[in-house]
Order: sequence, then structure tokens, then C-alpha cells
Amino acid sequence: MVQLLVWMQRLSRGSVNRLSIKSKLILMLLLVSGFSTLFSAALGYRSGQINLTNRVFNQLTSVRASKAYQIESYFRNIQNHTQTLSEDLSIVAAVQQFDAAYQQLNTVPEPAAAGPSVETYYRRQFLPRLDRIHAGTPNLAAYLPVERATRHLQYNYIAANPNPVGKKQQLVAANDGSTYSQVHGRYHPIFRNIVARFGYYDMFLLNPKGQIVYTVFKETDYATNLFTGPYRDTNLAQLVRQVISAREKGFTQLVDFAAYAPSYGTPASFIAAPIYDGSRLVGVLAFQMPVDEINNVMTGNQDWQQDGLGQSGETILVGHDRLMRSASRFYLQNPRAYLAQLQSRGFKEESINRLRQYGTTILQQPVSTPAVTSAIAGGSGTRQVVDYRGVPVLSSYAPLQIQGFDWVILAQMDLAEAYAPIHAFQRQILITVTLLILLVTVLAMALAHLFVRPVQQLIDSARRVSSGELTSIPALNSGDEFGELGQSFNAVVHSLQTQTALVDQKNRENEKLLFSVFPAAIARRLQRGETQIAEDVTNVAVLFADLKGFSRLVSSLSAHESLAVLNDLVASFDDLAARFGLEKVKTIGDSYLAVCGLSVPYLDHDKRALDFAIEMLGILRRFNLERGFQLGIQIGIHSGDIVAGIVGKSRVVYDIWGETVKQAHALSQACPSGGVLVSEVVHHRLEDLYPFERTTTGGEPQPAREAWRLSGAAVASAGESLANP
Repeated sequence: MVQLLVWMQRLSRGSVNRLSIKSKLILMLLLVSGFSTLFSAALGYRSGQINLTNRVFNQLTSVRASKAYQIESYFRNIQNHTQTLSEDLSIVAAVQQFDAAYQQLNTVPEPAAAGPSVETYYRRQFLPRLDRIHAGTPNLAAYLPVERATRHLQYNYIAANPNPVGKKQQLVAANDGSTYSQVHGRYHPIFRNIVARFGYYDMFLLNPKGQIVYTVFKETDYATNLFTGPYRDTNLAQLVRQVISAREKGFTQLVDFAAYAPSYGTPASFIAAPIYDGSRLVGVLAFQMPVDEINNVMTGNQDWQQDGLGQSGETILVGHDRLMRSASRFYLQNPRAYLAQLQSRGFKEESINRLRQYGTTILQQPVSTPAVTSAIAGGSGTRQVVDYRGVPVLSSYAPLQIQGFDWVILAQMDLAEAYAPIHAFQRQILITVTLLILLVTVLAMALAHLFVRPVQQLIDSARRVSSGELTSIPALNSGDEFGELGQSFNAVVHSLQTQTALVDQKNRENEKLLFSVFPAAIARRLQRGETQIAEDVTNVAVLFADLKGFSRLVSSLSAHESLAVLNDLVASFDDLAARFGLEKVKTIGDSYLAVCGLSVPYLDHDKRALDFAIEMLGILRRFNLERGFQLGIQIGIHSGDIVAGIVGKSRVVYDIWGETVKQAHALSQACPSGGVLVSEVVHHRLEDLYPFERTTTGGEPQPAREAWRLSGAAVASAGESLANP
């Protein structure tokens, strides 16, 4: 090292020319190897940091996708279960019997102790618990029941119930000799088992007037009226109004979490479905969603490490209001430390008190990170942000697809834990680089001494090269590097020629693939290097078809069988689309999106789209007959302007969007199975050619409310053109 410093000092004085070849070689070796080592170390550190970040992001994205699938499947199962139970004959009979028995109680004298006992319960049990959650003293008169039947039932099943609060459901039937108690004793054990086995918090039966005629858990909403009673402004009341006003069989609806007074202000979410006896609405079935089950899904039963989230990772749900819809890991693990951390960051004392009182971060903890903002806007991805605790984290985010909920899901891990391996790697690199520089110094001095001897021979070789004897170098019978260099050069040239040919072939194959995936005009623009491709397309017909029953069919088939079925059906639709001049944009699972007039304008694009829809019905009908399936299809058609372009970066797709696409999708969702629903625009153009029936669905957007359904005669004739071409 001393000699290196002496050489560098000479170099600084302009004495380079006086250095010997050996000294210059040593200096060059040290400089090159030193800078190379430092550069490699820096590059390795940077590469390691990027790779580690990507690995953590990939892991978080995988966990996020898994949790999203679990929570979406959980809510789909609850919706299916609620709809199935609402159609069960025992539920239909139960709500009618409970309603009749409830109405009967309004005509009989109530027990003498009913009024005072109920008031005492509210004063000593309910209101003090509610007061601990809500600041201020609640108004007793606002909660006390006024109807005779309500006081009768709340007296027998709540106030006089010998079981403590939280276990009132253990009473099977009151000893009041009423018809209601007979009905309650017959059905309550069954409904109590449903709630226990499926993990619901509570179950409700209501009549069409909003009267709760039965609950399992027996809170203070029991036997009250959600339209006129003290809980008329709750999210459950809002949900029941939506279900009743829908007037649709098989309709299920979820409502987001909100503070629910009968549950002492704790966050509550509900799902409900109408109950029909034939064509007559006889009631509503509702379930209070289990918060604990949602938390178990999101926390993996509080086993975060088993989910690959380490010591600081978590997955959380956030609503459109940027408040949590699942519990924070850090609150569950150590509530006291969590609240202390929020207090140290200047969190409002009022908000901290609410967290302490409710015992959960649901609807209490705001999460206003850029990741949440992007997910609420419909985006998904990964980024580094500062989370709700003020801690830098790596976050993977995406919106959830749950009907009725505008929720997003986050999977994140503290940056300190994620980068712990790279920090250890950094220390190791510094030690290694220091040792390498010392070793290189010694080796450079030794190699320079050995290398000086053949310098003259190298000079002679250089002179021959300068005289133009390059072709003779590979032919030399030399065992040193120069002989190998000539051979390697020829091998490199040959390899480059081979690689060039392969590159040309791959370019031709890629060009063919590009023109097969995208329209020719778009493919040529992509070849020119354009990345932002979008264009407005006017006067097209958009068809959106949604296959019904396929998910149920898939459950009885293997993956290969279900794929073969879907491929056969989509291939038939593709052939039919080519025949009518439509272009398939994409398939989304069992949904099919096609456009007429996108690349090639047509004056009769509306007619072509409708003819295509009619033939699709025929194809599906023949498909069902041949294979014994019971698949259905809902088709919506709208005409207007769209925007088309390339979407994505690493995996690009050609897609369309705009109000016309949105409205066509809304029409397909509003269309009954096996039918075709068109907008007012399409109906106006084709009403002289096809029979239509006006329909009003009550949905959004506007075309879904003012739509026209292709008449039954036209639908029934679907497939005749295939049978008699």
C-alpha cells in the first residue's frame, strides 16, 4: 500500500513517463481492479436490493391475491347461502307463522310487568352499555318500545329472560302460553344452529312492513319496526328497504359496516334477501355479518408468520371512506402499545378513546396512504408508502370484487424487516471489498513481475498485427491467450451470424403473432414503437353476454373438462362473430364482449349485433341439448361511441371502454337468463325489423332502466338458422 501511495504521488507530479512498465502495470491493475471491485460491490448491493424488494413485493402480492380470493369467496358463499335459505320452504313458512303470531299479540293483553320490566332493562342494562360507547346520555324514550306486541316479546325474551346479556338466545320458548312462543319453540333451535354452524352473528326475519318478527340473538332491535322504530336510520333498515323495494326473487344485497346501536354501537354489516311465497313477498331474511370470521380470514387465524408475513406483515381491508374493515395486526397483538404509538404521533385523543372503547380498528382507524388511493381508483400494484402507523412499508394493493362493497385489500410489511437481509448483505460487502483490495494489491505486484518478461514478444506480435497479419493470428500454433483469441474471434463471428439468423426468425414469428393478436393498424403502430395507443371509435354496437350456470357446472367437472366446454362454446361464438362481422374484444371467465364496427365500419352494426345475439341463443340451446347442460345466457346490446386502445405495460391487451361498454354490461346484468336486452337507441333503429317488449328494471345506468327485451317469439326461433342454413 505504501508503494501504491508513492506511485500515486509521482503520478500527481506529472511523472508518468518516468515510471517503468512494471510500475505502470501495477498501478493500472490496482486502479482497474479497485474500481471494478467497488463498482461490482455497489452493483451487487443495488441488484440485491432490487431483487429483494421484488421478492417481497411478489410475496405480498401472492398473499394479497390469496386473501382477496378467500374473502371474495367467503362473501359469495354467504350470498349464495342467504339466497338459498330465503327460498327454503321452512323459512317461507316460518316468517308467515311468526308474522301471524306477532300480529296476534297486538290483540291480547300484555303481562302487567311487561312495561316496567322492559323499561328497567333498558335503564340498567342497555343504556349504560351504550353510554360507554357513545358520549352523552342516550334518550330512554327514544328506545323504549311503544307497540304492545313489541313490549310483550321484549319482556318475555329479553327482560324476563334468565340468561345474561349475550346469551339470550339460549331461551327456546317463553312460558307465556302464546302462539308466538309455540312457533318460536319449533323454529328457534333450527335457526340458532344455522347461526352457530355458519358463523353468523345474528339472523333476522322481517315482514314486508319492516317489522322484525324474529331474531336469534335477542338484542334490543328484536320485535321493533325498522321503518318507524328507533332503529329506522341504521344500515340494516336501509338494507331492508332496498330489498323490499327491489321486488325481485333471488335478490341478495350487502350493506357496508356502520355503528349499530342494538349491538352497543359496534360496527355491523348485514346481508338480506326477500322471501317469497309464490309470487307474493312475505318477508325478508337478513344475517348480521360475523366480524370475527372476516378477521380470521384476513389474519389467517392470527398466524401471520404461517402466511409468510413475518414479524410485521399484515393484510387489511379498507373501505371507500378510507377506514379499516378488518382488524389491524398490531392492535390485535398489543392494543396498549398500538394506542401508545398513535398517541405519540399526535393522533386525536377522541379517536384513541373510540378505539379503546370499541376494542377494534374497524371503522375507527383511517388508512389514507397513496396505495389506498390508487386501489380505490380501481388500480392494483405495489409501492413503498408510509402506513397508518407512520412506518415505512412495502405495500401491495388492489380493489376487491364484492357486490355492494367498495373495499380494497392491502398486504404490507415494514420496510425495516423487508430490508433486514440487505442491510446484513451491505455489511458483508464492505468487509469483503476491503479484503479484496488488499489481496488484489499483493497479486498485482506479483503478476506484474511475471508479466514483464514476455512484453517484447507481445510487442513483436503487435507489430505483425499492425502490418495487417490479422488473419494469421488464429492460425498460430500458440498456447497463450493470443492464439485462443484468434480462435475465439472466429467462434464469436460464427456465433453472431447464427444468433442474427435466429433473431430474424424470431422477429418474423413475433410479427406474425402481433398481427394475429391485434388489429393490423394497431400492430403496425406497435411495431413503430408507440406505447400509448388509444382512439375514439364512433357509431359501434357493443354486445356483452354473461353465461349463467357455468360456475355451478364447473363444480361438477374437472379443470380440463370445464376448459374444454368453455373453449367449445367460445369457439362457436367466435366463428359466429366472424360470420356477422363482429370482433371479439375479450372473454372474462364466462363473460363475452364483442363489438361491431370497431375496425370495419358497418351501416347495419345494430342489426348485425342483434342477429349475432339471436344466433348465440341458438348455439347455446343446441349446446345444452347435445350435452345435457342447463346453461343460460344474458345478453345486453347498446350502440354508441367507445374508446379503444392498448392497456398494460408488461402484459398488454387491446381493450375498449367508455359509457357504451358500461351500459351494455349493465343491460346484460339486468337481462333475464335466456334473453336479449337492448337499449332505447338500438330499439329505435330496429323496432321495424324485430318484435320487442318494453321493460323497466329499476337499475342503473339509464339504459338499464329504459330497455327493450327481444320478444319471446324471436328468442324461441333462435337456432333455426343453424338447423336450416
